[in-house]
Formats: sequence, structure tokens, C-alpha cells
Amino acid sequence: MKEYSDREIIECLRNRQSYVVRYLSDRYMPMIRLMVYRIGGNAEDAKDIFQEGLEIILRKIDDQNFVLGCKLKTLFYAICENLWKSVLEKRHAATNYLAGKISSNYENDFTELLDDQLYEKVLREVFESMDEVSKKILTLYWQEKSPAVIADTLGYTYGYVRKKKCEAQAELIGKIKNHPVYKSIMRTDSMAREKVY
Repeated sequence: MKEYSDREIIECLRNRQSYVVRYLSDRYMPMIRLMVYRIGGNAEDAKDIFQEGLEIILRKIDDQNFVLGCKLKTLFYAICENLWKSVLEKRHAATNYLAGKISSNYENDFTELLDDQLYEKVLREVFESMDEVSKKILTLYWQEKSPAVIADTLGYTYGYVRKKKCEAQAELIGKIKNHPVYKSIMRTDSMAREKVY
């Protein structure tokens, strides 16, 4: 296989020459797959992260002022690692938020139990108020399905699913924060903390 310098790769990517993407996949995908596996992912996750990393690289090099300050391989790895850690953080946050599990420390605390029930009620109400596409995408995302799998399952493009997922998450969080019950709980918690301190 022909070897390409970083400068050649960048020029080929700027010109959207597909063979260089195959070259990068052959050269870089194994290290991305290993990194994703090592931090709790699977082959589908690695593929998604590789694609997202490539999109970021393309955006960077499309800027004519772009200057490569290290090896392209190093930059690509760092981008993908940050992307994957961000995905894991979001998954972890969503799982914790939506599981609605009550910690054993609070099992006998009536106010904590009541708050958890109210949070779940708010979440259900807000979720049901969203459009069907958002609900389907979020449901599959919370089941830890990758954007590629969601796109395949629902018959949408990969790009549309990623964009819609971000929009749906932002809408969900915004509506929850503006829900009168949520605001009331936050106000009560704040007042309780003020009394303690």
C-alpha cells in the first residue's frame, strides 16, 4: 500500500478524494477501535467515533489557515478519544438521570422518595410532549444504540439522526428545567440548603 505524508493526506481530504478515506480507515481505525474497546465500547461505537473524528478533521482542514502542529495521526487520535469520553459521559448522565433508581441511603427518606417520583412524572410529561421522531431517537439512544444503528433502524441518514438527537436532548432538558414542578423542587432544595448553611 502506498504511504502518504500528512501534507498529501490533508490535500486529498480537502479535495474529497475518497481513496484517502479508505487509506485512513486502514491506518487509523485499528488504534481507534482499540481505544474505544479499552474504554468500554464496541465495534459499532468505534465506527461512529471514527466517522465523527473524520468530520471534525475535514472541518478543520477546510479552513485555509489550518496549521498541523503535530502528526495527523496524533491529532486524529486525540479528537476521537475526546469524542468517545464525551459520549460515555453523556450516556452515564442519561442512565443515571433516567433510571430513577433511589439510592439505598434514601430508601426511608419520604421527601427524597417524593422528589424522585415528581422528577419521573416531569420527565414522562415532557417526553410525551415531544414529537414522535424525537421520542424514537431518544429511546434508542438511551438504550445505548449508536447513531448508525438508530439511523438504520428508523430509516434516516446518519447525519440527520445525530443532529436530531442533539436537538431532542436540548429540547428535553430545556422543557424539564422550565417545568413548574421541577422549578418548585429546585426552589425548595435551594431554601433547604440556605437553612442548613
